[in-house]
Amino acid sequence: MGRIFDSVGRLIARLQKPNKEPLNPKDLTALRDTLQPGDVLLVEGKGRISAGIKYLTQSTWSHSALYVGPIAGAASSGEPHVLVEANIGEGVVSAPLSKYLHCQTRICRPIGLSRGDCEKVCRYAYDRIGLGYDFKNVIDLMRYLLPWPLSCWSRQPIALGSGDASRTICSSLVAQAFDSVRFPILPAITSIASHTVRHEIAEPRDSSLYVPRDFDISPYFMVVKPTLVRDFNYEMGFGTSKSHCTDPALNLPTRFAESLQHTST
Repeated sequence: MGRIFDSVGRLIARLQKPNKEPLNPKDLTALRDTLQPGDVLLVEGKGRISAGIKYLTQSTWSHSALYVGPIAGAASSGEPHVLVEANIGEGVVSAPLSKYLHCQTRICRPIGLSRGDCEKVCRYAYDRIGLGYDFKNVIDLMRYLLPWPLSCWSRQPIALGSGDASRTICSSLVAQAFDSVRFPILPAITSIASHTVRHEIAEPRDSSLYVPRDFDISPYFMVVKPTLVRDFNYEMGFGTSKSHCTDPALNLPTRFAESLQHTST
């Protein structure tokens, strides 16, 4: 059965043909200057499988990778590999940041993660390079996320996937890395009520149940935007200054003042 899933995974990997957009070197510089080891990079993929993942999870994000910093001895065209990820057809690999420059991305930073634990998280992911891709986990996730009324075909399991420790998927790899230091993502909340008080107990979910969206909505991760980190100035950010705006349609303060005068008269 494992060989069947491997064959299907390789076929789908060949069918993945993302529509690349023009590269902007400034975007790469901003992203590189903002990322820190331990950050989770979410990616809006353009391929067919990516579209299915985004639809089922009702999210923009179809892929996740862990930023670990420059990896010694790993480079592509002189650019160091700084990401660790799990891909269909490749398994767990390292990659350069420019690989996703043509995609929409989001940085999710773990809040309060100590330096020592951050190093452990990055080391965990790095040590998994070379593992295979668990395509059965993807199939199970699709069944698990199917909307009603197709949910009768899905199941509500404790864990998904092949159960093979030598295989993983993108979000599971990142979740396992943080779970290795017991850093929460989206724990399962169990309510225990008594006659006098009600308690809520947070328990970690199985890593196979995570999807890229979970890092975005997690209350324990902060969204970091490179544009804002680099001292964004709204007056200079769109090629027009406030004192040299010649288009009346863009001169919003003047139009607003004129509308107030018209209303008062």
